[in-house]
Amino acid sequence: MLNLKQRKPDVRAFVRDLEQWLIESLALFGVKGERREGRVGIWVARGAREDKIAALGVRVRRWVTFHGVSLNVEPDLSHFGGIVPCGIRQHGVTSLADLGILVTMADVDVALQQAFRKVFG
Repeated sequence: MLNLKQRKPDVRAFVRDLEQWLIESLALFGVKGERREGRVGIWVARGAREDKIAALGVRVRRWVTFHGVSLNVEPDLSHFGGIVPCGIRQHGVTSLADLGILVTMADVDVALQQAFRKVFG
């Protein structure tokens, strides 16, 4: 169970924790997910380019959070053709499958649960 009462309310820290959750989850599959200054989401370095592998969104209203995360497992990446991640045209989108990591949604659920406990307690 989350014990947020012990923490000072801090939206930026909450967003960083969500990012860390995704980074830790990816690490369980051997993927190095990274933050980038000035960009939202989690990025994977791929030689000379970087691709977005996970996205998150947070809305806070009266200290109630509405949030979501998206981790690309095996989407049809052609559907992202008209999407510019974070408005940055020089970067693309990737997925675990695109990186050669074939996992099931059940595998991803287990990784997310394990990483959640590590990040949020």
